[in-house]
Amino acid sequence: MPSGRAVFSVPGFRSHRDRGRPVLFITIWPLFALICLGYVLARKGFPDAGFWPAAERINYFLLFPALLVSSLVDAPLGDPQILRLGAAALVVILLAAVGLALARRLFPAPAARFGPALQGTVRFNTYLGLAVTVSLAGDVGIERAAVYLAICVPVVNVLSIMALSEREVLSRPGALVRTMLKNPLILACLAGITLALLGLGLPYGLGTFMELLARGSLPLGLLCVGAALQPRALGRDGLVVGGNAALRLLGMPMLAAGVALVFGLDGVEALVLVVFSAIPTAPTAYVLTRQLGGDGTLMAGLVTAQTLAAIVTIPLVLLVLGYG
Repeated sequence: MPSGRAVFSVPGFRSHRDRGRPVLFITIWPLFALICLGYVLARKGFPDAGFWPAAERINYFLLFPALLVSSLVDAPLGDPQILRLGAAALVVILLAAVGLALARRLFPAPAARFGPALQGTVRFNTYLGLAVTVSLAGDVGIERAAVYLAICVPVVNVLSIMALSEREVLSRPGALVRTMLKNPLILACLAGITLALLGLGLPYGLGTFMELLARGSLPLGLLCVGAALQPRALGRDGLVVGGNAALRLLGMPMLAAGVALVFGLDGVEALVLVVFSAIPTAPTAYVLTRQLGGDGTLMAGLVTAQTLAAIVTIPLVLLVLGYG
């Protein structure tokens, strides 16, 4: 039974091709147009103030997990390129995290501010990353991206919690594990990988059901990203926000490209690694920062600045690195 193969066979996601070669601007601008539309709709109060938090929750707990499961269920997890992609992804994230920890020794910062800085560097906007990947690489891209997420989502969540809570989290490992097991994206990745390893698939119409749920995830997710932007937060910590944006949007993809070469990645696998390193940080980082007592204003500024700058930097980075 097909699972994730037809999820993105909809107008707009795969139609912008020029003799098989993606035209980056034409391919990517509709994704950012959805983000801008979400921002405008939310500021106009349409449909109402309570809609956007509810839409984010239904996407986070239902639609997006369905997308991950349906994409992972047929993934060739034994493919050597897939395994190298997973290893390379971990190396990129851990190198960045170690680099920030070393920089903190030179420029001391409390956890309330170091946490946002680390999240602004290693976390990624899954909705935008998947949308860009499927626009450029189609079904194969979304399958590889789902594997990337299965490996990296737990890692960046653990690193983020550790950075925001200092050593407290190390004294309560059980609480950290419980937090991870409540994350619907992590649970969806575990379910998809289990089904793929067992070869069970999604029989009896479950594949079609999951596909129908998954189709709404990326458009709704991008609208919610726009609704969550907070331009007022850009007025503070301009130097920190700008430096972090440059590190995330320019430094991380260059690091990813270098790691891809070392690991012998090419084609779709290299594209996925670079794309997920070039996209802005996750809007959910703001929620986690507030929950753990971090500097929410700084985190909101990082999310907003990176999302706006990414309109320019993503096509630029992909062109410079040869994906345009």
